Amino acid sequence: MTEAAEHTVDRNDRLVILASSVGTVIEWYDFYLYGSLAAIITAQFFSGVNETTGFIFALMAFAAGFAVRPFGAIFFGRLGDLWGRKNTFLVTMLLMGLSTFVVGLLPSYAAIGVAAPAILIAMRLVQGLALGGEYGGAATYVAEHAPPGKRGFYTSFIQITATAGLMLSLLVILGVRTVVGEEAFKEWGWRIPFLVSILLLGVSLWIRLKLAESPAFARMKAEGKGSKTPLKDSFGKWPNLKLVLLALVGLTAGQAVVWYTGQFYALFFLEKTLKVDGPLANILIATALLLATPFFVFWGWLSDKVGRKPIILTGCLLAALTYFPLFHALTQAANPQLAAAAATAPVSVHADPADCALQFDPVGKTVFDSSCDLAKSYLAKAGVTYVNVAAPAGSTAEVRIGGTTVPSFHSVIAEDVRFASIPSGAISRAEFTALKTGFEGRLGEALTSAGYPAKANSALVNRPMVVGILFLLVLYVTMVYGPIAAALVEMFPTNIRYTSMSLPYHIGNGWFGGFLPTTAFAMVAATGNIYYGLWYPVVVALVTVVVGFLFVKDRKDADLHE
Repeated sequence: MTEAAEHTVDRNDRLVILASSVGTVIEWYDFYLYGSLAAIITAQFFSGVNETTGFIFALMAFAAGFAVRPFGAIFFGRLGDLWGRKNTFLVTMLLMGLSTFVVGLLPSYAAIGVAAPAILIAMRLVQGLALGGEYGGAATYVAEHAPPGKRGFYTSFIQITATAGLMLSLLVILGVRTVVGEEAFKEWGWRIPFLVSILLLGVSLWIRLKLAESPAFARMKAEGKGSKTPLKDSFGKWPNLKLVLLALVGLTAGQAVVWYTGQFYALFFLEKTLKVDGPLANILIATALLLATPFFVFWGWLSDKVGRKPIILTGCLLAALTYFPLFHALTQAANPQLAAAAATAPVSVHADPADCALQFDPVGKTVFDSSCDLAKSYLAKAGVTYVNVAAPAGSTAEVRIGGTTVPSFHSVIAEDVRFASIPSGAISRAEFTALKTGFEGRLGEALTSAGYPAKANSALVNRPMVVGILFLLVLYVTMVYGPIAAALVEMFPTNIRYTSMSLPYHIGNGWFGGFLPTTAFAMVAATGNIYYGLWYPVVVALVTVVVGFLFVKDRKDADLHE
């Protein structure tokens, strides 16, 4: 490469970072709109199942976009190593923007039935495939432009884009909610942020069209050193496959669960479990994100001095050690009435284990009509944490709230009996509904008397404390995510870099991270413990700390033209 060409690259560094970052912000904005509106998506597209199952389904549809990200990484990573970085991430951006726009136009479940969630999931899959190709291209493109000693600093601006995209989605949602009102927003206003994405797509495409190809890729092609079989060279040869596996287990798996716990599960926890008003929860998380965002650049800059590995693994370790006390503190600060009630009047469900089913109905057809299921389904819907206590076989379940006991009831519904004589004592569906209504009324009154609130009182939310806790959670995110692009880029040679780094990143973030909200919420629904889902990120983060410390080599000064 000539000195003049090198000078041109240096002079245009700001354009490279700006164009790559702005485009990626828009893609993350599109992707995170869904996560930010999970509760409303549940009502719009999954209203054919019970509420707990509907929310898990909404989270599963959110996770569907993450599930296919590794396949997008393979497909577009191969194109990026054969065709070039710039052209590939132009295609991924176009796919992302159009699929988001379609979601804004999609009729609800009430209008077109099961076709609505089917099309929604299809659009999520397109988004996931596109994002699977986007990140590796943007990170590789910027890293290959960075001068020696500044790779972590340069790529940290790409790392800001995910949080910036989330923050932008929250701000747009909050703005629309404020203008149209909460009721109108739930009915039709939620579509506006999705439709606006088509304008953002046009702007970002215009900016990216101004970019030239990566200098490292251009030099490699000029010298005839490109790989003709990037998939085989990346994953079919053990020396490189070993690096891919180490990148996954020793870096990105832990980074991913810390990221999604701090930015997504915290938001779900505030809204779904602690019953904090949606707009207020958005404001609190957006404030924390705004305060913490500069630390992406700080940790990226520091990683150029001390290495990527120490910062990433320290962030994972701190998160694993402090998640449980931080989320307990979050409950105390965001819904002090709930925290006080749980402390003074703990809830337990005493039931025959054989009488209890998992509170998850994949097809929306299960009727939770056993005495145990009636109690647990109500508590799950109310967001009340409880413990399970085994009772003698055949006994009727009862809910104990402090010193108060609310018995459930046994019943056999005559209409549900098939191919057998109807047992004596069977009741009609109408009689069952009346009994259920009476039981839930008594249980609700007992919870209210014990101090359990139906929703968080916004006036009692300790906003500085909540923001402080959320800031600390996002600070961990900045530690693990700020240096990760540079760490991954440096692990692989230029001719297969796009393919090799994209797959472990998107398996880590698409599977380990993307499935975190769904898995954690299902764990909570199964056990009744609102904190039980935290075991998932804690265990994964600790595994990454051990594997990363023992086997991952820090290569912060590696030559990217190798």
